[in-house]
Amino acid sequence: MTDTHESDGAAADGYISSDSSFYGDAEDRARLEERAASFDPTTYWKHHPHLLPVKAAAARAKLDDDASSSPPEKPLYNPYEGMICARQLDEPVEDFLKRLPPLTTAVSSQYPWIYIANPHATSRPTDRNQAGFMKVAEELLEAFAEKKKEIETSMAGKAKGSVTRKLTPLRKALENDLFGAAKKKHCTSGKWMLFPYPEDVNRQWAIVAEATVNRELGTAAKVAPDDNRGDRVPRLICVYTKDFSDLDDVKRVLGRLVELGLVKKKGAGDERGIYYKADVFTELGINSENEWGLKASLYASKDLLEAPKKK
Repeated sequence: MTDTHESDGAAADGYISSDSSFYGDAEDRARLEERAASFDPTTYWKHHPHLLPVKAAAARAKLDDDASSSPPEKPLYNPYEGMICARQLDEPVEDFLKRLPPLTTAVSSQYPWIYIANPHATSRPTDRNQAGFMKVAEELLEAFAEKKKEIETSMAGKAKGSVTRKLTPLRKALENDLFGAAKKKHCTSGKWMLFPYPEDVNRQWAIVAEATVNRELGTAAKVAPDDNRGDRVPRLICVYTKDFSDLDDVKRVLGRLVELGLVKKKGAGDERGIYYKADVFTELGINSENEWGLKASLYASKDLLEAPKKK
């Protein structure tokens, strides 16, 4: 039996066939296709901003722009990657602590320190111009030493306090110049220093290591291995921050150390507190008894944790 719908230009399944005059003749189709090809939706949207589809499209476009303009998160980074004395990016912190317990890991050329980094830190060691800083710093220290000798010679026999008063402003200017040079050369890292006794070094180091990887502290941390000096000689743990001049961040890290139970607030028994030292002073060999009379540490926990005085 013949399907009567085929004579009306429809296919057997009920859909309009490609040969149907529904699309118009060849001239109509060519004209419509030309119009479609030349249609500019951007111009249409511009002249019809009140239409709901246009508003929706504009909103979607804005979301896409905002998403594309957001800076991508930096990949995880470890300045100690490949070093046997440091935690590796794919190494669980628990495994790292078992592999290198500071109490029993002997100091050696392979293990001068035990390191761990904050893999999310934005600072990069390649930004530092240490050689450039050392050159400027050595010139500043040499100039101060000459001036100091000149003043001491000219004031020979005078009271020591008089000489000190003469040198104090020069010493302060030297300190400011050194820190200014460090900033210019991107040598701004520094560290809070903890001194646990060997019996407690593994526990304190584990707390610092976990907190460093979890972005609770600073950029990195290190601990001194066993140097065979006995149980009554404290070990050193350094907790690093990116910039010694960023006092807010320095205080934030100190505050977290307090929360973790590693530092006591001022007034808690005979607690000495801890100190913060700029790395450039360590690199210059500036200790508590340096020849220039500079203060070796930059901050003391007791000062930063002291409650502000009531007016």
